[in-house]
Amino acid sequence: MSTSYKDLGLVNTKEMFAKAIAGGYAIPAYNFNNLEQLQAIIQACVETKSPVILQVSSGARKYANSNLLRNMAKGAVEYAKELGYEIPIALHLDHGDTFELCKDCIDNGFSSVMIDGSHHSFEENIALTKKVVEYAHAHGVTVEGELGVLAGVEDDVVAEKSHYTKPEEVIEFVSRTGVDSLAISIGTSHGANKFTPEQCTRNENGILVPPPLRFDILEEIEKKLPGFPIVLHGSSSVPQEHVATINQYGGALKDAVGIPEEQLRKAAKSAVCKINIDSDGRLAMTAAIRKVFAEKPGEFDPRKYLGPARDALKELYKHKNENVLGSAGKA
Repeated sequence: MSTSYKDLGLVNTKEMFAKAIAGGYAIPAYNFNNLEQLQAIIQACVETKSPVILQVSSGARKYANSNLLRNMAKGAVEYAKELGYEIPIALHLDHGDTFELCKDCIDNGFSSVMIDGSHHSFEENIALTKKVVEYAHAHGVTVEGELGVLAGVEDDVVAEKSHYTKPEEVIEFVSRTGVDSLAISIGTSHGANKFTPEQCTRNENGILVPPPLRFDILEEIEKKLPGFPIVLHGSSSVPQEHVATINQYGGALKDAVGIPEEQLRKAAKSAVCKINIDSDGRLAMTAAIRKVFAEKPGEFDPRKYLGPARDALKELYKHKNENVLGSAGKA
């Protein structure tokens, strides 16, 4: 028997995106795999009064079990109420790659799904995306499609090279598929090592500076699809303080660099109304855990190192909502 997202207290992304475009901000889309990540996301978004999209990758489903994740999302709705402020929460499949996976998520209470057919030909991408849209819309679920390919590694998503979205293809893709939002490639990338040193320049302090996002492509897409919801994947900024802490306490992150936050803020003021952030959260948690293990080598209570990791993640996400995405106060 299928479960409707409405029975879980969730919302789809349609109204979220309409408000975000009108208000010049982006909805945070944060990935979670465990309890501490979910606690941090909900605490941060309640404290900043921000709507939020809880993202689950196919890798997260394998790791945490789809039934557990669904019930964690239902619990997140109640948890937000307990914390004192009811925020809009969507549960979203990140980088679904088959119709069967998307259908299973829809039948199990997801309120939004992404079908990523970007690795297929243009026509195959359209056919697959349209099939998912038809099933999803019959259940009131919104769908994100993708045109263009992001480089990098994130769970099961691997691509050596990026391919920018072609503005001349977006009208046909959206009109033929009926998608509710479109993920595009304008220079963001998955993972903590988004760019090679050869792709970057170095500032006066020797810090790697990544190439700027292709806002010219974004502007062309906006002209062709006025008011249509655009999504950015691979948008972690890779905070250097967390990288430094990880390396200080035994890590080996070399040349880790991300997307400058001022560029993401600029994007959030445009038609980009959903920005995905995952690697930054992993870095914040890992830095906090490494610090505890280094300073208290006898510690073996998971609560004593996962607790600080959760707190560090909450502060990171509050900063993102308030200063990068502009979603604070919009719930």
